[in-house]
Amino acid sequence: MFFLRELEREITLHPSFFGPRTKEYLTTRLHEDVEGSCNGQYYIITVLDAVSISEGRVVPGSGVAEYTIHYRAVVWRPFKGETVDAVVSSVNRMGVFADVGPLPVFVSSHLIPSEIKWDPNATPPQYTDNGEQTIEKGTHLRIKLIGTRSDVGSMFAIGSVKEDFLGSVVS
Repeated sequence: MFFLRELEREITLHPSFFGPRTKEYLTTRLHEDVEGSCNGQYYIITVLDAVSISEGRVVPGSGVAEYTIHYRAVVWRPFKGETVDAVVSSVNRMGVFADVGPLPVFVSSHLIPSEIKWDPNATPPQYTDNGEQTIEKGTHLRIKLIGTRSDVGSMFAIGSVKEDFLGSVVS
């Protein structure tokens, strides 16, 4: 689910960047540093604007200045039970790996409907019901998130396509 959050970041700036365009440089650096990053709880999709930039504080002994920037950002936090669209990145007999934007999701073969079977002899290897449904690399899937796991700078999820209206999405 997407949220609008007010966040804070400290950025250090070398003295060679001091001057009339310091605030502009700090805003550019903020965008480069945080957009697309993950803090383990959510992904920062985009920075909307810098709400306030503090006065620089010179760090003793080094000469660099430290600025605190308060900014607003659109963030995405995946929740257990959320239904998302994904693109399959790899398929093997254990299950399917898919990407929901920056979030990697694993769908176990036990969480794929029983009528869709693993076919290792197909090219490329795929899950298929020998009819209209095939799950192979590049297939668009609708997945329900069963659970998420967070690490320091990344997140992972487990998903299912074993319910109604989930599975392969036909464009």
